Amino acid sequence: MKIYTKTGDKGDTSLIYGARVPKNHPRVEAYGTLDEANAAIGTAVSLLTAESESFIKSLQRVQTLLFHAGSELATPADKEVHWKLAPKHTEMLEKEVDQWAAELPALKQFILPGGCPSAAALHQARTIVRRAERLIVSMETEARTEEVLRFVNRLSDYLFTAARYANLLHETEEVLLVPDI
Repeated sequence: MKIYTKTGDKGDTSLIYGARVPKNHPRVEAYGTLDEANAAIGTAVSLLTAESESFIKSLQRVQTLLFHAGSELATPADKEVHWKLAPKHTEMLEKEVDQWAAELPALKQFILPGGCPSAAALHQARTIVRRAERLIVSMETEARTEEVLRFVNRLSDYLFTAARYANLLHETEEVLLVPDI
């Protein structure tokens, strides 16, 4: 299989099952933004150490689930979705957020995104996921399942907590927001 097909040279692309749409179609914008978030998570994973094995595996599960979300968004409404998110996937995010949060210091004020390199990449992924969520909402009901929206909404909380957890693992202090008044 060649990596290039030349079929998108005029500005359109294929959805799953072959329907062609412009590359700036709301579906493509939404799943393309999830792909950006996936790449940012991959950057974070590349910056983690071997001692973080279970944390890395959790992030890689999320990367896989982002492909599932993208698959749902790229599948026409009248066709069968091959990779589908389920409530258990959103519940998995919640469970891990709760586990990590139990180890983190309580937040009493806002923190600045950043810290160690992996935490910074996770904060970036979180902001990309927020943009994806806005794009999915703007699609109204076209090609959107409520579970994808629920998962993506929870994913930003997961990534925020994961960034804090990465800082904890790397013994990096979070920088508190100090309002400039």
